[in-house]
Amino acid sequence: MLSRAAIPLWAAVALTVPGVFLGATGTHIAPPVDAVLFGIAVVGAAFVLSWVAEAVQLDISPGLAITLLALIAVLPEYAVDFVFTAEGGSAFAEHGPTCLPPDAAEGTESPCGLALANMTGANRILVGIGWAAVVLIATWRIHRNRVAGETPGDPERKARSPKQATVSLERTDSVPLAFLALATLYSLTLPLRHTITLVDAVVLVGIFVLYAVRVARAPAGDPELDGVAAVVGGQSKTARRVWCLAMFAFAAAVILLVAENFAHSLVETGTELGVSQFLLVQWVAPLASEAPELLVAGLYAWRLKTTDALATLVSSKVNQWTLLVGTLPIVFAIAAGGLNGLPLDGPQREELLLTAAQSLFAVTLLLGLTITVRGALTLLGLFLAQFVLAAVLPASVKGIELIALSGVYLVLALITAVRQRHHVRRLLRDGYRTPYRELADA
Repeated sequence: MLSRAAIPLWAAVALTVPGVFLGATGTHIAPPVDAVLFGIAVVGAAFVLSWVAEAVQLDISPGLAITLLALIAVLPEYAVDFVFTAEGGSAFAEHGPTCLPPDAAEGTESPCGLALANMTGANRILVGIGWAAVVLIATWRIHRNRVAGETPGDPERKARSPKQATVSLERTDSVPLAFLALATLYSLTLPLRHTITLVDAVVLVGIFVLYAVRVARAPAGDPELDGVAAVVGGQSKTARRVWCLAMFAFAAAVILLVAENFAHSLVETGTELGVSQFLLVQWVAPLASEAPELLVAGLYAWRLKTTDALATLVSSKVNQWTLLVGTLPIVFAIAAGGLNGLPLDGPQREELLLTAAQSLFAVTLLLGLTITVRGALTLLGLFLAQFVLAAVLPASVKGIELIALSGVYLVLALITAVRQRHHVRRLLRDGYRTPYRELADA
């Protein structure tokens, strides 16, 4: 593992050293500096995890490998979110549904709300930036090749003009998309509640289990590995498995050591700098934990391995929208020492509604297993619109942009679903019933 191709692995390990040192010794510099160092350690560990997930494709079915890749890649997100959720449960047990002491300073964010902030931010980044970036990067590369007179050799790409170019999924990708649709439809009921309960946990985790069982039946394949994953995959079977276990154990240990420190540093940074804690937790923390996954998908798109890029992000969305959301009330109940659900106030229900509405629109864009540049630009534009509206609207109507954008997403989802209605039956049949081998042969 001393080859030139393995240099990124040792660079990722080096990124974790400062954060691990601070976490192991209990040293603190200043909240903003601590947050940066712990965040960089999370990024480094997440890269190591992503290479492990790619390499294990040699030993398991491709469908299960994609699921495992997506699941492992979001482990840092789980770790950070579980920290906030556990603290919310403890605060609930001590202070009741507000999760705040009576003498809490004005502007102090509820620990219960911070758990959902991290989850909703991660989900919206994954779709609004991740899905859109894959399409736009791949389209630009295809267009550049055509202008240069090169003939793209990848049959999965369809390119006519930049605006009409599409990125396609394989028929086997109907499976994660169908389960994502099911989870999304259920998630639209969450903003109507005042708590996310253990019943919701059973439903959402159950959807993930059914999905995992379904993809585990996919036939074995011969994955194309690059970089560090190729170096690990090129080892003998025994050596490869030892390296995968060692890398996974290292990354998991780093995440366990720095995740709580990272979460606390973000909150303290918000307090010290006068920046919204909610804003930091919702957008900065997910960017750290999602960065490697987004970068890997972007590199896939750059290499015109567009199906792999988009399929991985779709599978990650399934994991986050089922297993992550489903386990939050379980962690909360354990920390609270009872069977109470994770409480939702008005702003949190608005955040959930917007996240679910975005997910529904994204699913409808892929009903035909293709997504156009126009669709990708719409996802990116609506994602950025929330920040523009939040910046220009007065504080007296804060939150109105979330409801307005949710309405836009839902209307667009309805229009798109009607236009693509001839694909719905096939998607559901392939997603839930058609044998995997038949899907793979097609």
